[in-house]
Amino acid sequence: MTEPIFDLIVIGSGPGGYVCAIRAAQLGLKTALVEKDPYLGGTCMNVGCIPSKALLHSTEIYHHTVETTKAHGIETGPVTVDLKRLMEKKDGVVNRLRKGIEALVRGRKIEVYNGFGRLAGKGVVEVQSESGTEKIEAKNIVLATGSKPAELPFLKFDGETVVSSDQAIAFEKIPEKLLVVGGGAIGLELGSVWSRLGSEVYVVEFLPQIAPTFDPDISKRAMFLFKKQGMKIDTSAKVTGLEIRDGRTFAQIEKKGELHEYEAEKILVCVGRKPYNEGLALKEAGVETNPQGFIITKANFGTTAPGVFAIGDTIEGPMLAHKAEEEGVAVAEIIAGRHGEVNYNTIPNVIYTEPEIASVGITETQAKEQGKAIKVGKFPFSANGRAIATDAQDGFVKVVADAETDRVLGVQILAKNASELIAAAVAHLEYGGSAEDIARTVHAHPTLSEAIKEAALAVDKASIHSL
Repeated sequence: MTEPIFDLIVIGSGPGGYVCAIRAAQLGLKTALVEKDPYLGGTCMNVGCIPSKALLHSTEIYHHTVETTKAHGIETGPVTVDLKRLMEKKDGVVNRLRKGIEALVRGRKIEVYNGFGRLAGKGVVEVQSESGTEKIEAKNIVLATGSKPAELPFLKFDGETVVSSDQAIAFEKIPEKLLVVGGGAIGLELGSVWSRLGSEVYVVEFLPQIAPTFDPDISKRAMFLFKKQGMKIDTSAKVTGLEIRDGRTFAQIEKKGELHEYEAEKILVCVGRKPYNEGLALKEAGVETNPQGFIITKANFGTTAPGVFAIGDTIEGPMLAHKAEEEGVAVAEIIAGRHGEVNYNTIPNVIYTEPEIASVGITETQAKEQGKAIKVGKFPFSANGRAIATDAQDGFVKVVADAETDRVLGVQILAKNASELIAAAVAHLEYGGSAEDIARTVHAHPTLSEAIKEAALAVDKASIHSL
């Protein structure tokens, strides 16, 4: 067998994989990282989280320049978009962070193998690359191969007209009409990007509400705001087919039993993601998957094959980069003989629109479904001084607490910078804090964060700045 022999081989260098490799190296494990793509970082770094957030930021600047500067007494001349330069800015952000990951991995003396990794026997990974096939051996193997966009049977990706998020972050021109199939995080974020740049964006969501993991009051208000920004949104609707006539693309859409057509230049399908496990030789290695294709794991992230572990989007749970990172740390610590654990009750969820939507814990809907007696506090940003001063008064904070113990069960925030604000709520949930704990925590004034304090006060009808 070919040397070297490692303590750990990680297949996949996304947020879960590279973080796992770094933590393992910190703990003294001789570690190898196998990546099939030319760059480290996985989907999140290269075609997901990072490039989409760069585009969101650039288009927010454009939108605010066009829509709000005059109200502040700031006069500008004609404002235009150079899409090529905008994309170059996005690519620059990605390249800088890629180099950062490479430096971190190199600095920890992690051996990187560029090629497609597959299980090839107990403790063996076969790496196939342009230069040939190489086998490497390890005491432990972690599968962190991530996920890929899910297709619809009648809307297969062609990379040109019917596209996934991979292509929608890199259009060479602004589409006149963009049909977005799916009103979750990816659809709303990329729909926002192209709507701000001038596309007619039509979002079709099969479920009764967009952002379906949030409470209806949050989703309803968000939909109102997105429509106000120019997006057309239909819920309880579905795309049923596609026709090409005279070189033009028409989607058939059903809503309330009625069919209508929508002509679109681009169709962005965002109906979820599925684990990327192709070519890993899981079955041959004795690694079992469930009917949805997720790798089955135990509490320690071990699979049904001894010495093989799995984390991130390849296993069940929210498909979030930070969830994968936490699992990467935990499994590395477990392999190193330490106690690694992930608290899945405190994993935040964010949609990076404007305003952003963020949550942690359970929703009011979930609490009621679980038969919990609860009390709820809300506070609008329209009553927050910093929000009014900074054009951020859309949205509100919602705190759900146990009616008997006052323990916080969940927090949802619809607001500018909700992705940052939710961290305070995560901390309180992590130690099992109460609504009173949040209410008695001093928050700087004036800040958006005061709205969290006020919502916690409102749980007991004690909000100071709202009736």
